[in-house]
Amino acid sequence: MSDQTVPNPAHAEDIVPDTEHRGLVARLPQVPRDLAQLARFDRPIGWWLLFWPCAWGVWLAGAGPQLDLLGWLLLGSIAMRGAGCVYNDIVDAKLDRQVERTASRPVASGRISKKAAWAWLLFLCLIGLTVLLQLRIEAQIVALGSLALVAAYPFMKRITWWPQAWLGMVFTWGLPVGWFALRTDNLDAIAAIYAGAALWVIGFDTIYALQDREDDAIVGIKSSALRLGASVKGGVTLFYGCAVGLWALGFWLLRADWVALLALVPVAVHLIWQVVTLDPDDPSNPLDRFRSNRWAGALMAAACFVIGNAGA
Repeated sequence: MSDQTVPNPAHAEDIVPDTEHRGLVARLPQVPRDLAQLARFDRPIGWWLLFWPCAWGVWLAGAGPQLDLLGWLLLGSIAMRGAGCVYNDIVDAKLDRQVERTASRPVASGRISKKAAWAWLLFLCLIGLTVLLQLRIEAQIVALGSLALVAAYPFMKRITWWPQAWLGMVFTWGLPVGWFALRTDNLDAIAAIYAGAALWVIGFDTIYALQDREDDAIVGIKSSALRLGASVKGGVTLFYGCAVGLWALGFWLLRADWVALLALVPVAVHLIWQVVTLDPDDPSNPLDRFRSNRWAGALMAAACFVIGNAGA
């Protein structure tokens, strides 16, 4: 499998420690490889985590599979997650040079100039615009509402211990977009599920931030992992528990049926497994638990389909 492929030694320094699909990226010529890494195409976990809330909104709407709409939203998730990463790397180039895990990124290392990075960012945004134009006007307006949140995110780690909370608002914005693409009612239910999704993101990004605690402390980058310290497992447990509780509330507001809430059991069990097996002191453990959230997102998507479409 590509995740297990050993990269070309000549390119090894270009692969950051949390890269996936190393073989595919390592085989690209230098500039395309750097651009792919800049947009994190070597780490598909990011766009899966951005896409799943989109699917939640679409499937909760009760209009069936909606595969065409999901295809557009998946493309948009890949493009806009890439654009967000490029923007983040432009803003954070100086900080990235001081963190071992990020020092080899294309802009931080100087392999890609900021001018080239801005051009790549514009191209990815044009793909996102193409996707935006496929949605109805209500969803377009909601989607554009995320731009200010996205623009501010890279600066949050400089001013608050909880940049993960800001990321929670940004990374789950696809939920209302997916919902508004099909309907505009039951906003109380969507608000509860959105709040739960934001807490889910805070939980898994706290796990992700465990990788950088030492370097972040040295260079002055703030994170929830540093703020929680020795209580990080308890904090993640709280975030995940509140997330499931808010998802249950949202489901209840959509379908007042105790039996229907059983749809949340698989994702709840998965999140419990993450917390129970989390080892903050094992370098590979937090990354594995973070990546497993692609399955948490899929399990939640299945629950949303059941709640939205059962009896339809």
